[in-house]
Amino acid sequence: MKDFFRPLALLMIVLALGCAREDQFKPLDLMEYGVPLTILAPDSAVVKKRDMIVQEDITIKGPDGFDVQLYVSNASTTNPRTLKDSLLAEVKRQPYFAKVIRDEDQGFIFENQIDSTATFYDFRYVEIRGGKEYQFQGGLLGNFTLDQAERMYEAVKGPSKK
Repeated sequence: MKDFFRPLALLMIVLALGCAREDQFKPLDLMEYGVPLTILAPDSAVVKKRDMIVQEDITIKGPDGFDVQLYVSNASTTNPRTLKDSLLAEVKRQPYFAKVIRDEDQGFIFENQIDSTATFYDFRYVEIRGGKEYQFQGGLLGNFTLDQAERMYEAVKGPSKK
């Protein structure tokens, strides 16, 4: 009987370790980059900032497809829902837009379908603070799974909105 439980116990330990994500998300304070927001990101995430004159472009990349793009510019509205609705209308006009997966006051997750074999997901999430608007989305070159898009979407909401 002992010989039966040893492999089973070993299998359970291996499965438990495999389920524990190496890239557990931790709070990442973006104030160092001039952004008064905290998001969740893998501990090993790399942040890069570029000034594009009319807006700032901040990328946050980590393992397992974590690739977030953040655009910072002067606020075009004081209402996050208005900004989100504008971004949603823009996304719906894109040729590969298929459907909205989740729609919330400040963001949404959507599906793009290139053809019957290529389906990808992305998101938009917005914050407005101090006369600035912060637009989060998946990285520009990413072809994300639904799981990746959902994880990044929840992560950019920050630790207090999860």
